[in-house]
Parts: sequence; C-alpha cells; structure tokens
Amino acid sequence: MASALDTVITQPPRIAVVFPGQGSQAVGMTAELAELYPQIRDTFAEASEALGEDLWAICQNEEQLNQTQYTQPALLTASIAIWRILQSKISNKPLYLAGHSLGEYSALCAAGVISLADAVQLVHKRGQLMQEAVVGIDTAMAAVLGLEDGRVLTLCEQATEHVDDAIVGAANFNSPGQVVISGNAVGVNAVIDKVQNTGKKAIPLKVSVPSHCALMEPASQALAQTLAATKFDQANIPVIQNRHAQIETSVQSIKQALTEQLSEPVLWSKTMQKLADKHIDILIECGNGNVLSNLAKRQDQPIASYPVDKPARMDKLMEVLS
Repeated sequence: MASALDTVITQPPRIAVVFPGQGSQAVGMTAELAELYPQIRDTFAEASEALGEDLWAICQNEEQLNQTQYTQPALLTASIAIWRILQSKISNKPLYLAGHSLGEYSALCAAGVISLADAVQLVHKRGQLMQEAVVGIDTAMAAVLGLEDGRVLTLCEQATEHVDDAIVGAANFNSPGQVVISGNAVGVNAVIDKVQNTGKKAIPLKVSVPSHCALMEPASQALAQTLAATKFDQANIPVIQNRHAQIETSVQSIKQALTEQLSEPVLWSKTMQKLADKHIDILIECGNGNVLSNLAKRQDQPIASYPVDKPARMDKLMEVLS
C-alpha cells in the first residue's frame, strides 16, 4: 500500500497545521532551531514575561518541565515559536489548524483567537486545575492497541458498572486501533485486564494527570470561569476543535468546546478524517516531536505529514514545498 509520503501533492499545496499536546515535551526542545532563528528565544522571552516564569530555563529542567502547570505553557510557547518561523518561510497560508488536547490552545493562539500572553497564563491555570482535581486519587492512563473504538468504549462501560469504585473512559481516539483510556487506577487497570484477555495490548502511560475523563469535571467547571474572563477574538484561520471535531465560529462556542474538552475525549481520528475530506495534502506538525506525524500515517486516509522541530526537518519541508 502506498504510504502518505507517496501522496501526489497539488500545486499550490493544500496545507493544514497541527499542534501537539502534552507528552510531546522534551528537555532542550527547540534549542537547535534557536541557534538559527531568533523567533525562538524572542517568543520564549515574551511568554516568560507574561507568565512570570523563565520558560526557557524550565525547558532545560526535566523535573520542572514534567510538572503539568509548566509543561503546558512550555509546549504552547515552543509551538508558537515554531509557528512564527513557519509564517516567515511559507508563502501560502494554511487552510486549517488543529491541535491535540493542549495543542488546541496553540492552534487557537496561532489563529489569532488568543494572544500569546493570555494563552500561556490560561494553560498554566489549566494545568494547575487539572492537578488539583485529582489530589489524593490514584490515577492512570493507558493506550489500547488493536481494538475498535466501540469495543474499547464497551470495556470501559463494563468496568465502570461492575468494578467497585472504577472510573474510566476513552480519552483520546488517536487513530484506527489506538485509543487512550483515562481514569482512576482501579478503573484503568480493570480495562487493561479485559483488553489483555482479548489478546490485544494495553500499555500504561507515564502521566501525572488523567486527562479527558470524568475526574476532570471539577477542573472543567473552574476552567470555564477562567475562559469567561479571557479575551477571545474571531479566528483568522479555521480551527477544528477536539470536542466535536468541527469548526466553532462564535467566541462563546469556542470557549464552550474548550471547557468540555477537559473532561471529554479528543476526537483526533475524526479531525484527521475531516482534513482528508477537505483534500489537505500536506500536514505540518508545529511543535516538539513527531507524535502527530506518526498518527497521520495510521489514519484511514493518511496525509503526508512533516514535523519541523529541528533544522533538518524544517529544511525537508521547505524542499517539499519548493
């Protein structure tokens, strides 16, 4: 079968840009780009001033970087720094933006909905609220591989109904055959056992907070108040949001989708399918790592995807676009 890289590219190419979420962070991220592009350090300086924290220094400190309240603004800043480089290098404007979980905030910032200063403060608060929501609770997440979405949902429902104190649900529908589950340890472990009984794999994930599950509802309610007080504008590039895998047009609906996103699953497979339906033929992963590029290869309709977090990768994209 032909790979996404064999896709015939139209001229001019139809481009979408996607922004990664939590888990993509790495110590020293964007350092190589910073040696060539002043936008990196300038963006980190701007974001650090707004937050009152040295985000560049945090990116060099693994312990701090992996604390949710710092991970989120650091990743968003890295993504927007790379976005600013892309804006200076790519002549044709992307047709759509999307972000995976936290990455949705990067997408909205890139689309002009939220300022960088407001965005880093917003996701910093989001990280704090997420951490506070599960204080004293033994939580977990796991990636279920090889089962259909509906089967994973059924296993989560069975665990919730039949295992004492279990809280578990689907958190991310990442690609066909890859669903991340989230909840308390009792619930997640119960589903892991059920998955293994089917002969499929369930891999526990190293996370500090169980995103996109019922345990996040208190954080979601508190986040709504912060969102209400944050200035949002209309998007200058359409953003496909996680909640319903659709483009929200009013400020109120954008904020509502962000509020619900915290305790509801990320519909990434549907987002990627929507981009395929829009005849997107180049996907640019704007942020650290290549998680979303790898997921793009596994969709029912793969799209050629290019990470740009290192100079060689940026050069590769420029070569393709030329």
